[in-house]
Amino acid sequence: MFSLSPLGKRRIEHFKANRRGIWSLRIFIGLFIVCLCGELIANDKPLIISYEGQWYFPIVQHYTEIDFGGELEFSPDYSSEYVHELIEGKGGWMLFPPVPFSFDTVNYDLSGPAPSPPSTVNWLGTDDQARDVLARVIFGARVSILFALILTVISAVVGISAGAIQGYYGGWIDLIGQRVLEVWSGLPVLYLLIILSGFVAPSFWWLLGIMSLFSWLALVDVVRAEFLRGRNLEYVKAARALGLTDGELMRRHILPNAMTSTLTYLPFILTGAIATLTALDFLGFGMPVGSASLGELIGEAKTNLQAPWLALTAFFTLALILSLLVFIGEACRDAFDPRN
Repeated sequence: MFSLSPLGKRRIEHFKANRRGIWSLRIFIGLFIVCLCGELIANDKPLIISYEGQWYFPIVQHYTEIDFGGELEFSPDYSSEYVHELIEGKGGWMLFPPVPFSFDTVNYDLSGPAPSPPSTVNWLGTDDQARDVLARVIFGARVSILFALILTVISAVVGISAGAIQGYYGGWIDLIGQRVLEVWSGLPVLYLLIILSGFVAPSFWWLLGIMSLFSWLALVDVVRAEFLRGRNLEYVKAARALGLTDGELMRRHILPNAMTSTLTYLPFILTGAIATLTALDFLGFGMPVGSASLGELIGEAKTNLQAPWLALTAFFTLALILSLLVFIGEACRDAFDPRN
């Protein structure tokens, strides 16, 4: 049965002692779960349909009007009165999500021109294409958070490995590695993304791959410095004399001390990834057109200054996500601090 070491238990206790950090983690996990379950919260398709004694689940299976007594072989518009009459006319019913719009659903029943202000139907209003802002925020935040988390994991694995090898072995490995890093870090990432977007259609994985080539550089110098210092400590020399391999020395004796400074940078990589993706979407070089995006929402707010709810929604969403990530990172840094 898995059990934590005394050191791991102390780190968890230190993390819990940071009330701002633990509450930020709880709020962030709650928001992330909401975003992951976006289709169950914001969707233009019913969650469940009861029709002629049978159950239908449109969010996981495709149906046509013919399945509900209609005439067309196309997916029905579940919000139309015609479909309601087909289903409810035979004693059936439909259960819609709390937000009956998906991120790309156009509301044709607005009482005024788009963008429309918040109402009981569209809780945060609509954008200039009559799409529900709340639904787009939920799906856009999910894309941004997943992008940042995956990028941070890749950056941490590559950056820590490269810094550890350079710092531990030193010599020519460190010298050649530093020259490569100097050249690689001098490349303009944003300009490269803008140039490459003219040749390749941007997508989630394409942007993630390009960003992964550069985001790990921020961790190398920090980890390298810790390993350069740690390899000459007395207890490391003693462990080497006892016959421990290089891998065991790096993992068990030097890396834990390097994690404190490393964790200090991880929140900045997270927040930087979200900010970069948002900036690219704002400039039109990010996710494909029509995708749920916080950057596109900011662009629409810039274009429609008469609709302040667009700018306020984008600002508070980004401010909340970035603040929570920074507070969580600070708590993790303090928990892993060897001085504690």
